[in-house]
Amino acid sequence: MRFRIRPVETTFYELFTEAAEHLVGGANLLAQVLDADIDNGDIAERMREAEHQADETTHRIIKRVNSTFITPFDREDIYDLASNLDDVMDHMDEAVDSIVLYGVSEFPEAFASQIAVLQRAAQLTAEAMPRLRTMTDLEEYWIEINRLENEGDRNHRRILAHLFDGSYKAMQVLKLKDVVESVEQAIDAFESVANTIEQITVKES
Repeated sequence: MRFRIRPVETTFYELFTEAAEHLVGGANLLAQVLDADIDNGDIAERMREAEHQADETTHRIIKRVNSTFITPFDREDIYDLASNLDDVMDHMDEAVDSIVLYGVSEFPEAFASQIAVLQRAAQLTAEAMPRLRTMTDLEEYWIEINRLENEGDRNHRRILAHLFDGSYKAMQVLKLKDVVESVEQAIDAFESVANTIEQITVKES
């Protein structure tokens, strides 16, 4: 067993938890586009604010790692984790922005299942982040995220098949495809988050 002196530095864990909690809020905002009674313009405005807050947290992580002599784990892994978390929020923001810009109001049936996958991944990530402090009980997290990513891939294929089965006009297909691709990319980014956490855990074990 390797002996390692760990710095007593809790700020990174708190910031990563904060970043993940932003994603829970973002995923819940994105889910609201499924409600026809809610103004998508209002959702987009709130999503922009959520994305701005997430960016602020990311900047604080980067500033902290650049000013800390000894970090709790590898600097490269800290950068990667911060970047991957930020990517999730960016893709969710893109999805909502596209919905508003294109005036999308109806979605393929499987799109609701895809949003549910995204919300579940966000919640699991927020729950996992505090456990980085002890590097315990994280294996189930990345296994479940991988399963969710596979489920997201299946949903994505079903959505695309429906888009191209003749039920939609060509312009509708183009608009909806942009939206569903952004959601798919957000789910993929969650898998990148989980992979980075697995990498960190393996290194620190």
